[in-house]
Amino acid sequence: MKIRNVDFGENPLFLAPMAGVSDVGFREQAVKFGADVTVTEMLSSRAMAHNPRKTTLMTITSPLEKLCVAQIFGHESEFMVKALESEVLAKFPAYDINMGCPAPKILKNGDGAALMDSIHLASHIIESCRDVTDKPLSVKFRKGYSEENYLDFAKMCEDSGADFITFHARTVEEGYSGHADYDAIANVKAKVKIPVIGNGDVTDIDSYHKMLETGVDGVMVGRGALGKPWIFEELKKGFAFVDKYEVVKEHIETLRKFYSEEWLKLYIRKHLLWYAKDIPLASTIRFSLATCQNIDECLEILKKCFSKNS
Repeated sequence: MKIRNVDFGENPLFLAPMAGVSDVGFREQAVKFGADVTVTEMLSSRAMAHNPRKTTLMTITSPLEKLCVAQIFGHESEFMVKALESEVLAKFPAYDINMGCPAPKILKNGDGAALMDSIHLASHIIESCRDVTDKPLSVKFRKGYSEENYLDFAKMCEDSGADFITFHARTVEEGYSGHADYDAIANVKAKVKIPVIGNGDVTDIDSYHKMLETGVDGVMVGRGALGKPWIFEELKKGFAFVDKYEVVKEHIETLRKFYSEEWLKLYIRKHLLWYAKDIPLASTIRFSLATCQNIDECLEILKKCFSKNS
């Protein structure tokens, strides 16, 4: 999948942009295990104009990330354009516009998936962004907000200048419940000529192959990678040899280069709980991790647990 001057590879595997999850340490681990493309957390175009320091911290990348896409969101084209023209995003080889986030705090501001109910505004935003960059530009969206209009929306993205699209085949109302509609993904693929990245419920080899059967040009993995960044190696090879303790330790070591210990000990807990999810007696271990006040002590807890269950 070559778009403009960027070669994404054949049937590339993407790590999804998950708010509060897709930090540089987690993305780095995903790349080590075979993720072809990573995507930053959602970056607010308005915040970039008013509070660039926080956004800058969210744009830290690893040298291992050869293809990290910056994802921005907003409903005001002038701020979206300023974001793409900013020095903060200049290092990224490609950009993605989020028009699919179902979070209530995003929707109430008219951002994310709310734009699916304002197709003309969404088109204007894409066109405005297209006018100021010659880098690959994509749009991520869902089946719909108040109605299922994903086919019209997909065609609009193509006509407005998007180079490729990522489609999460659930409505806003469904959130992350139920099952992703793979038939809808196949319908989108048949509707447009630009590449389509399929997103939703890829958690193992079987679901990965089902996604590929829709004809998509690439696959995005989100929740399937939580506590399991080695899923990309499993999808590519059918198995993965993993030292789980080393993965967690490296994840934390990377974050320690950029963030304070006070911030990190609160932030990292959710990742530690995901890493521990498949350990026997996980409820007891999860409680210890959730209440532990020292990151190194948390690592020792996991080291003992992983060694006992290896």
